[in-house]
Amino acid sequence: MSTKIYDIPLRKITGEDASLGEFKGKVLLVVNVASKCGLTPQYEGLEKIFEQYRGQGLVVAGFPANDFKSQEPGTEAEIQAFCTANFGVKFPMFSKITVVGPDKHPLYAALIAAQPKAVSVSDLPFREKLKGYGIETNADPELLWNFEKFLVSRAGEVVRRFAPDTQPDAPELVAAIEAELAKE
Repeated sequence: MSTKIYDIPLRKITGEDASLGEFKGKVLLVVNVASKCGLTPQYEGLEKIFEQYRGQGLVVAGFPANDFKSQEPGTEAEIQAFCTANFGVKFPMFSKITVVGPDKHPLYAALIAAQPKAVSVSDLPFREKLKGYGIETNADPELLWNFEKFLVSRAGEVVRRFAPDTQPDAPELVAAIEAELAKE
């Protein structure tokens, strides 16, 4: 699996060709993000966790996606400006991609195949919260919403998947990140 994730072609939000291969040997937290979502304030927490652990080898990788109620309608330039101005985002951001359905980006197909079920750390699962708002949700293993988090080991293995409402500083997520960082 590791070679597959590292070799999948991507584009940085600034337009340059890229891949996750540039982060081999690092722990990755891959997150599908959106600028107009109720969970958008998580950008702040993602940046904090990136700053706190980057020296130990953590990289947060943001992938804007407009798949959930059109909550990421902007261009790459608009998204980048929004993230920088509102949340001081310095972690790597990539071009907008599709993360669900038949046109799903190969990276997300690989991530989901490796971890088909997200861990929920809330009392009420996020799926139930969305249903309470009258929102029809995707069936597992598809992503449920913006801000799902995939934790990738230094070896490129997808080791955990967290539900969208898992805050970046949630003890369960922090413990999982610290456990992966402790491995060489």
